[in-house]
Amino acid sequence: MSSNPVAETVASLMPRARRELTELVAFKSVADFAQFPRSESEAAASWVADALRAEGFQDVELLDTPDGTQSVYGFLPGPEGAKTVLLYAHYDVQPPLDEPAWISPPFELTERDGRWYGRGAADCKGGVIMHLLALRALKANGGVPVHVKVIAEGSEEQGTGGLERYAEQHPELLSADTIVIGDAGNFRVGLPTVTSTLRGMTLVRVRIDTLEGNLHSGQFGGAAPDALAALIRVLDSLRAQDGSTTVDGLAADAEWDGLRYEDEQFRQDAKVLDGVELIGSGTVADRIWARPAVTVLGIDCPPVVGATPSVQASARALISLRVPPGVDAVEATKLLEAHIEAHTPWGARVSCEQIGQGQAFRADTASPAYEAMSAAMAVAYPGQDMSYAGQGGSIPLCNTLASLYPDAEILLIGLSEPEAQIHAVNESVSPEELERLSVAEALFLRNYAGSQND
Repeated sequence: MSSNPVAETVASLMPRARRELTELVAFKSVADFAQFPRSESEAAASWVADALRAEGFQDVELLDTPDGTQSVYGFLPGPEGAKTVLLYAHYDVQPPLDEPAWISPPFELTERDGRWYGRGAADCKGGVIMHLLALRALKANGGVPVHVKVIAEGSEEQGTGGLERYAEQHPELLSADTIVIGDAGNFRVGLPTVTSTLRGMTLVRVRIDTLEGNLHSGQFGGAAPDALAALIRVLDSLRAQDGSTTVDGLAADAEWDGLRYEDEQFRQDAKVLDGVELIGSGTVADRIWARPAVTVLGIDCPPVVGATPSVQASARALISLRVPPGVDAVEATKLLEAHIEAHTPWGARVSCEQIGQGQAFRADTASPAYEAMSAAMAVAYPGQDMSYAGQGGSIPLCNTLASLYPDAEILLIGLSEPEAQIHAVNESVSPEELERLSVAEALFLRNYAGSQND
C-alpha cells in the first residue's frame, strides 16, 4: 500500500487489531440460547461497548431488543454542522457446526497460511474491528470529520428481527445521512467491491402429521401414511429437475446485470466435488443474486444410528427461501406456505410456522457516498476500480433502515470474500483485506465529509 498517512497508521495498528479480534472471537456469541449460554453474547456486547467508550464514544448503551438479545449503540460527535454516518456490524455468529472438522478450535483465533481462522473472524466480528481501525486512523491524522454512530447487532444471524423492531420503535436513534453496513465482502480477495443488492429471506418451519404414533413397518408399512415420506415429497416439489427453485406463483427468471461470475470460479469458491453439476439455469450471477433459492436447513427425523423399523407419525423441516430484489418477502412467504400445503400428499396434516423474515435490498449507486467510496477504494487498492456485486445472503436491517431513512445513502462493504468461508467450518479473515478495507473506510469518511462542502 502507498505511503498514505492513514494507511501507515492502520498498518501500525494491525497487531492490536489481531489481539482484539482474538478477544472478540473467544466469545461464543451465538444468539440461540437453547444451544449457547446467554452470558457469552452478553459478554461480547460488553466488550464492544467498552471498546466504543475507550474511543471517546458518548451515549454508549446496551439496547435490549424485542427478541431478547442486546445490540450495542454509541455516538462519536464530529465537527459542528458535519454529516452523520452510521457504521453497522454484528457481534453474534453462526454456530461452529461440525466442530471436529475445524483444523483449529473455532473460538480461538489462529493464524495459518497468512489468514486468521475463527468463527466470526470475517462475519462479522472482523467488521467491528474494521470500524475501530478506521476511526483510530482518522483520530491519529487530523480527527474524525463526521458525526459517527455505531450499531453492533446481537442477533443478525438468527433473523429474529430484534434490532429492526427496536429501530422502528426508536426511529431517531439510528438516523444518519449515510449508512455503511460492514457485513458484506469483496467479490474476491484484492478486488474492491460494494454490494449493491441483497436477497431477502424467509424461514418457515414445516410439520407433517399422519398417525397418532409410530407403527411397526412390517405390520403396517405399505398402507399406513408415512409422515417422513410425505415431507420428502413436499421438499422435492420445491425444485425442478435441474435444481431450480420452483415455488408456485414465484417468478424465477430474472437476470443479473453487472459483474459476471464464471462457472468454474464458482465451482472453486463453493468447493463443488468433481463430477457434481451446478444446479439451476441461467448464469451463476442470475442464480445467486437475482433469483429465489430454497434450501432445506434441517429435518427432524430419526437418525440412522439407532433407527427402528417404524412408519413415522410426524416429521419436521426448516426451510429457507432467499427472495430476490423486487419481490416482497411477505408475499413470497405466503406463496411458499401455499405451495407446501398444495403439495402435501395423502391428505396429511401440515402446518407452517414462520420464524424469520427480511426484505431484499437494492442500493442507489449514483450518489455522492458511492463516489466518495470509489475514490477511497482506489487508494486502498491501487490499480483496481471498485466493482458492484450482488449478495445472495440477507441483511434484514438494510430495508428497515432504508424505510426509516429514505434520504440516507446505504453502502455495503466487508470482509466476507469467498475464501473466508463464512457460516462454514474453518471460517477465516484475510488480515490484508482487513487492513485495506479499514483504510478505505477511513478515507471514505474523509472524502464524504469533504463532499458536503463541494
